[in-house]
Amino acid sequence: MEHFKISDLSFSYPTSGDAALDGVSLTVNKGEFTVFCGKSGCGKTTLLRHLKTVLTPNGRRRGEILFCGVPLGDVPEAEQAAKIGFVMQDVDDQIVTDKVWHELAFGPESLGWDQKRMRSAVAEMACYFGIQDWFHRDVSTLSGGEKQLLSLASVMVMHPEVLILDEPTSQLDPVAASDFLNTVRKINAELGTTVLISEHRLEDVFPYADRAVVMDGGRITVCDTPQNTGRILFEKGDEMFKAMPAPVRAYYSASGKGESPLTVRDGRAWLENSFPNGAKSVEREVSEYAPGGRTALKMKEVWFRYEKDGKDVLKGVDAEVPEGCFYAVVGGNGAGKSTLLNAVCGKIRPYRGKTEIFGKDIKKYKAGELYDGCVSMLPQDPKYLFVKKTVGAELAEMSRDADKIIRTAELCGITELLDRHPYDLSCGEAQRAAIAKVLLTDPRLVLLDEPTKGMDSAFKESFAELIRSLKERGITVVAVSHDVEFCARYADIVGMFFDGAILTSDTPRRFFGGNSFYTTAANRMSRGIFDGAVTVEDVVENYNANKGLQR
Repeated sequence: MEHFKISDLSFSYPTSGDAALDGVSLTVNKGEFTVFCGKSGCGKTTLLRHLKTVLTPNGRRRGEILFCGVPLGDVPEAEQAAKIGFVMQDVDDQIVTDKVWHELAFGPESLGWDQKRMRSAVAEMACYFGIQDWFHRDVSTLSGGEKQLLSLASVMVMHPEVLILDEPTSQLDPVAASDFLNTVRKINAELGTTVLISEHRLEDVFPYADRAVVMDGGRITVCDTPQNTGRILFEKGDEMFKAMPAPVRAYYSASGKGESPLTVRDGRAWLENSFPNGAKSVEREVSEYAPGGRTALKMKEVWFRYEKDGKDVLKGVDAEVPEGCFYAVVGGNGAGKSTLLNAVCGKIRPYRGKTEIFGKDIKKYKAGELYDGCVSMLPQDPKYLFVKKTVGAELAEMSRDADKIIRTAELCGITELLDRHPYDLSCGEAQRAAIAKVLLTDPRLVLLDEPTKGMDSAFKESFAELIRSLKERGITVVAVSHDVEFCARYADIVGMFFDGAILTSDTPRRFFGGNSFYTTAANRMSRGIFDGAVTVEDVVENYNANKGLQR
């Protein structure tokens, strides 16, 4: 039976002449697990928000959406609230109460459930999701991963027939993201809940989907099984092939034929079967970063806590970042990485320790001097930077040089977005607009908090080129990120932040090559077969070299 039937749906935002959705037709059957993927701004979020009336954006539309055979607009909002669960991209936009248990009870209470039924449902979900230990905690004390799990539990407490998730792992570290998506799969498999999920991070979700829907320019370009989708994208030379899981990219890039492996386990089996007598590791020619010259940032024994009697968040941080390098900081949710950046940019004041920026103690910078062509920061939520009605006005606020604004907009790929309202942008588009605004301050030290959040694979490559161009101009980039694939491929130095401090730092090859879980899918797939392979390119190069030796 059909849960949703979408027929010739087209939609345009009020401030845009281009169609965000262009003739979309799709049927979603009960119990299906469907994953949506595509470039930032391709229409994924817009389409998913059309599947719940209260979230449908304002604009011009035509076409029809049926829910269980009934026009969605004719389904009462109370029924939609009970049957259609929606987990938003930005978790803070969804949480509405102060306590965890209040959040769990909010939905059932709004639907008028009696106390006995509500308490039973809340207790069951708290146990099912393993959150009973923080049942009475303040929501404000939760990490990003905990908030995301709470949002999912708060939706599932109403036992919806359909669960819609819009980029739910964009703010989660790799381990938390994997755990979260495992829970979603469990909901689909054990409860029969129909799942529609949009994702850029496909490693943990693509192999378990019934169908993959690829969108581009507001249209559906591919709708097929995950196995067929990877092959179709490769044969078409579609840019979205770069977003496929590592085993898929490695298999087809190594001239594989037929169905590709989807999981790390299947990818390992493919490599082992290809070289039953073992393989020789080929050292890939990569120029390791060699620090030299001035130091852009130096931290020595930096300690910080948010409350006088609270726990320390920064615990004796020691770090040294050479000028002109890309330094990436990785670590779990709630570890204190964002706090670290806030200390560097002067937003918070540590109670002990010393921070030097370009050899000068941060305390000796006069008011405003630190941000005048010196330090600039992109916050985790780019909306904090938006105060104008259009993206163009946001950029004009930072510079009066029209040519400079145009160059920066082109550099960040937002030229076509200048007339759009910042709050009408997708997460990836908003991120790019915010980066443009940050760069217009001409900083020497750029701090980025989760810069690739919501970015598609194609723009990540463009973003890497942007970082490379900044480095060539002598600009230093420090980023905290959950995107290990991006850090492994493009960072000069990677530091692990744990228990309030940077425990270790090294080049990406040595850093990720020595980890078992906090590493790339390519490394997990090839470990013990090709030593030191960290990226898909490493795996393909080793594969081709060993195939050559077999001839």
